[in-house]
Amino acid sequence: MVKLCRVEPAGVTPPETTAPESAAPESAAPEGARPEAATSDVEVRTAPGVRTVRLTRPAKRNAITSAMYAALADAFASADADDDVRVVLLTGSGGSFTAGNDLADMAANPPLGDDAPPLRFLDALAALRPVLVAAVDGPAIGVGTTVLLHCDLVYATARSTFRLPFVNLGLVPEAASTLLLPRLVGAQRAAELTLFGEPFDAAQAHRLGLVTAVTEDGAALDALVEDRVQALAGKPGVALRETKRLLRNESATTVAARLDLDRRVMQQLIEDQQRAGARRAKPG
Repeated sequence: MVKLCRVEPAGVTPPETTAPESAAPESAAPEGARPEAATSDVEVRTAPGVRTVRLTRPAKRNAITSAMYAALADAFASADADDDVRVVLLTGSGGSFTAGNDLADMAANPPLGDDAPPLRFLDALAALRPVLVAAVDGPAIGVGTTVLLHCDLVYATARSTFRLPFVNLGLVPEAASTLLLPRLVGAQRAAELTLFGEPFDAAQAHRLGLVTAVTEDGAALDALVEDRVQALAGKPGVALRETKRLLRNESATTVAARLDLDRRVMQQLIEDQQRAGARRAKPG
């Protein structure tokens, strides 16, 4: 049984004062994972049903460069195109999830074109069909927080911190967070988090609904994430993807419209199962 920490109110520790990188273990990839692709700062591993994408730039608290965004976009697009992938696990390394954008790299490579790597990544993130799980340990700043709004499940250690510093940098929040955050936490809380850009802790993130569960340390995070990811990886892939799509679908906003949408998806899945069963029953 994985022990979860109690998410009682606690003082917020700014990301700049988090524990040294060596103080916390990295969230483990699923057992049996094999490397599929890698850059110097993004590692991608595949295990049955699971694609793990890890930020591996701990010396810079996994601050994301344009090259890293390109690698992330490719990793997510590849996972989306692979029907065997049921779960994508996104995590960090060295005691950080990510410190957000590498500002020096952004100044050198501003995302002004529609095909800029950060925008390609956000498009791939929003379109991702497999279940997206985040394992957060340490600071999750800027895009490190906004990306969580697109995750289906988020697990974090008690020492993790979150922050939306965009206004303080003369920018606006990205990743559709000005739409998704108010839906999740309410308009006034979203305004407070984005306009002030102050850090908040894992206990508050859990109360707001941004985090699914909080663990007491990195070892407990690893155990919980492994358990949850493996449970998902063992489920029918089409049913997982269709359920995620329905949960995020905004076209059917009345009960009658949703009943009709659910019915059509259910009937299609039943017909697909019947056809698959008929094929298996054919001799030879």
